[in-house]
Amino acid sequence: MCDYSLQNVATRPAQIEDKLVTTRFSNSITRGFAAVGEPHVAVCLLPGTEIAFDNNVECEPSFGIGILPNKKIGHRLARFRQINMESVLSHHDALEFPNGQVVLLTRLIEGQRATVLQLPATANPAVVKEAVRPEVRERSRLT
Repeated sequence: MCDYSLQNVATRPAQIEDKLVTTRFSNSITRGFAAVGEPHVAVCLLPGTEIAFDNNVECEPSFGIGILPNKKIGHRLARFRQINMESVLSHHDALEFPNGQVVLLTRLIEGQRATVLQLPATANPAVVKEAVRPEVRERSRLT
């Protein structure tokens, strides 16, 4: 979903193969994803959505913003998560990388491009209803 701080921004749900760019929205205190060519519309991801960045991800350092260099994550693949849900006034939207590192979306450097690879099964009710044998299931692209 979209973070609480994007409540004053136009939004739409993510779709498979969406081309996204990390964006700071002008009427918000946070960063998130916009579709390439739609800079004023936040694209909301469901928890479990898998994305691939064009390049290794970079984010602001945890502290010393403006003093320390950007942090290089060293991965291009990520899975969307929501964290700190018990805290109403904190950011929830985050990415989890293959090494287990979790980074808030609002810390991502602007202008990074990504593609939506896969939506969570619960986002596709027709797919959930299909009976799939365990040995035939497609492996996650993050493993």
